[in-house]
Amino acid sequence: MVVGAGVAGASAARVLAAEGARVLVTEARPAAEAPASVDLEAHGVEVRAGGHDPHHLDDATLVLVGPGVPPDAEVVRWARDRGLPVWGEMELGARLAQGPYLAVTGTNGKTTVTSMIESCLRANGIDALACGNIGLPFPEAAVQDRDVLVVEVSSFQLALQESFHPSISLLLNIAPDHLDWHGSLEAYVDAKRRVYARQSGTDVHIGNRDDPVSAPISAAASCAIRWFRSGPPADGEVGFEGDELIARLDGIHRLGRIDAQAAGAREDAAAAAAVALAYGVVPAVVAAALASFRRAPHRGEVVASVDGVRFIDNSKATNVHAAAAAIDAAGSVVLIAGGRAKGADLSPLREHAGGVRAVIAIGEAAADLVAVFDGIAPTSTASSIEDAVRGAFAAARPGDSVLLAPACASWDQFRSYAERGDRFATAARSLRAEAGARG
Repeated sequence: MVVGAGVAGASAARVLAAEGARVLVTEARPAAEAPASVDLEAHGVEVRAGGHDPHHLDDATLVLVGPGVPPDAEVVRWARDRGLPVWGEMELGARLAQGPYLAVTGTNGKTTVTSMIESCLRANGIDALACGNIGLPFPEAAVQDRDVLVVEVSSFQLALQESFHPSISLLLNIAPDHLDWHGSLEAYVDAKRRVYARQSGTDVHIGNRDDPVSAPISAAASCAIRWFRSGPPADGEVGFEGDELIARLDGIHRLGRIDAQAAGAREDAAAAAAVALAYGVVPAVVAAALASFRRAPHRGEVVASVDGVRFIDNSKATNVHAAAAAIDAAGSVVLIAGGRAKGADLSPLREHAGGVRAVIAIGEAAADLVAVFDGIAPTSTASSIEDAVRGAFAAARPGDSVLLAPACASWDQFRSYAERGDRFATAARSLRAEAGARG
């Protein structure tokens, strides 16, 4: 039985059916709101929509849940009460995988670094595919004939697996996030450390030497350990001398200069290079691939400039750690932040307010953000992202940046962080058009 007909659940159901299993999908939403239902039925999968029911488990021998299903969900409790095994999609993918795979996890930067690693591998002639939280779900990718998979894996996915065994794993950083799902920071950290739980011997784990929370976790891995950092690298590390990326691995390899305008750019490049070099990619190829790499949208791109004010879309900064990095990288800013805080403490943002000229708070966390910045910067609230953009522009001066770095999830007002970022960009470009019309 697969719980949920979302992207991950539907993918797992199709793969299981193709492997010869009899599959039932139980879906909380009505059939009309679960568009995957028709496709699944065409693959021989039975779909029971409109709510979970204990009787859906009557013939089940295995229950598979998607990353959106919390561990204390009623349907999961029913399964455990019956003694049924409960898998996540990483467990299914690991059991199906025939070839090697690499794993990327951390609080921030996963998608960018996963894409960077894929680019480095492909540039070296390796048939690599980025999958997991990026692109194709891991179970579907696992049955493809590829040289190697680069799997972006979240804490949700790591929490429900026992067999996930990457040849190279990467832990980028750890900061409080998704505490509403995990229940505590300790549970969140425990999920992240599971990325290397089955690694040993010549397997490689790569950690962030500069991150005070994740570094000791990486140091406990029972396999070969390498490190990346944003500062000068020691032997066995990848890091920076000035703006130049340097690898001190079996000699000194100079990997070129990195444009560090986007938040986390230095760490992302160093982490991706460390993984690619550990897999055997030629240093010159790594340098060329990183030099030509372009980030995905909503991760620090300048979407408009109006009267000397830049508008920066970092809508993907959905937690405090990511928002703080974006604020630090942007210089003098008018900050637009807020949304659903997911149980996180927003007060650490105060420590990064040195360059914040003003704050426009939105969404459910607006009042909390006003309190965080009280006495540090002028604050106000806005009922929509469009109003927030106009208010931020009014507070900005030439040379400033209006920065969307919400530190919160988007689900209170938007379908996704992408919709939030798109509407921010549209509003900023509207201001640019109005300025052009004024001459």
